[in-house]
Amino acid sequence: MIGRLEEAELERRLQAKQPGQKGVWIQTLGCQMNEHDTEIMLGMLAHMGYVEVASPVEADLILYNTCAVRENPERKVYGQIHMLRQLKERNPNLIIGICGCMVQQKAELEKIRQSLEHVDLVFGTHNIHRLPELLHRVKVTGERVIEVWHEEGDIVEGLPVQREGKLKAYVTIIYGCNEFCTYCIVPYVRGKERSRAMEQILAECRELGEAGYKEIMLLGQNVNAYGNDLPGDVTFARLLAEVDRVPGIERIRFTSPHPKHFTDDVIEVMARAEKVCEHIHLPAQAGSDRTLRRMGRRYTRDQYLRLVDKMRSAIDDLAITTDLIVGFPGETDEDFMETIRLVEEVEFDGAFMFIYSPRIGTPATRLKDQVPEDVKRERIHYLIDVQNAISRKKNEAWVGRTVEVLVEGTSHKDSTKLSGRSRQNKLVVFEGPQDLIGKTVNVRITEAQTWSLTGTLAQ
Repeated sequence: MIGRLEEAELERRLQAKQPGQKGVWIQTLGCQMNEHDTEIMLGMLAHMGYVEVASPVEADLILYNTCAVRENPERKVYGQIHMLRQLKERNPNLIIGICGCMVQQKAELEKIRQSLEHVDLVFGTHNIHRLPELLHRVKVTGERVIEVWHEEGDIVEGLPVQREGKLKAYVTIIYGCNEFCTYCIVPYVRGKERSRAMEQILAECRELGEAGYKEIMLLGQNVNAYGNDLPGDVTFARLLAEVDRVPGIERIRFTSPHPKHFTDDVIEVMARAEKVCEHIHLPAQAGSDRTLRRMGRRYTRDQYLRLVDKMRSAIDDLAITTDLIVGFPGETDEDFMETIRLVEEVEFDGAFMFIYSPRIGTPATRLKDQVPEDVKRERIHYLIDVQNAISRKKNEAWVGRTVEVLVEGTSHKDSTKLSGRSRQNKLVVFEGPQDLIGKTVNVRITEAQTWSLTGTLAQ
């Protein structure tokens, strides 16, 4: 972000803008669905003559694509957009917009309306396709435009997409969520589940294969509920099998599945499919049946463990990662230790671990026995230590083995080395020539760290 730029420096940067160029800068917060929404917005804006720029100072249009799952991203948005007043004062033609999940919450929308007067454009998750028209209205009228739909419309196909890279691509297969977990705001801001037609998904995948993309990530808030709202025998398992046959694509991943919808036929497809990777992100959220009931997760600890056993029995070298929440209302010390015991029993390869954050409008905010903040912090640190030790142990088991790596680029920590992902989604760093970027190579693992593997090119 720009912070409080000195007047002379701000003027210098404004004068350095390319004449005649319409620049757009988008800050994306949250999940992969938001990241893909940003790619769609950039695609539409490119058709309007906008070029993505590296900083907000260079931009004629600034958009914040927001998240509502946790509180910190919301605070970040308000803080950063308040700072943009300085830029708006020096560049009156600058258009500032906020979109995404945060504005779908009526209380947040009213707060934006009242406290961020310098924001020109506000729209939500259900009407992203209307961005060109809404932006045109701002330009023509010079007035503030706020349009947030609180009911889902039909799925809009055929929108242009400006993808971030040339190697890996997101493909949304289902929108929304019907689960209504008591802590989660997603069903309220993303709406009910709506599956895309399989023909549209496969056409998009074929286009990506023809364009040279090697890996696709199938996206959905509840990805393996795909097809439940469609007529006929359309299922997630059938979709996986069909995508596996798409020419050009070498790897298929998906996120995030719900344990309740992880059926045997999906496991069977994963076991026999050539391109579906041996990695599953399977959110557990908690290890205590009592907490799972209060969360509205609709499975038990035992059902989760039996699902994990079934997956590992069917799929060789399967890596499993998860999401975990600590400090959910009413969570006792014993409930928390049940989560620790689940982590130790499953031995996840990795985990996203969060302190429970109340979201206004969700049932969990009304539950009694909110856990004190100091207890939450103590528990999250304990959980992180336990999981990190397991992650290190799981990675050490790969030392001496050879893995297939899709080379994504140079290492962020050492630009003289290459890095990529194994089929198990392990980050692998190794020495090799730059012309290997974009290719699949075999790497022999020589060293393990907690969050990555180091190796050498296999002969």
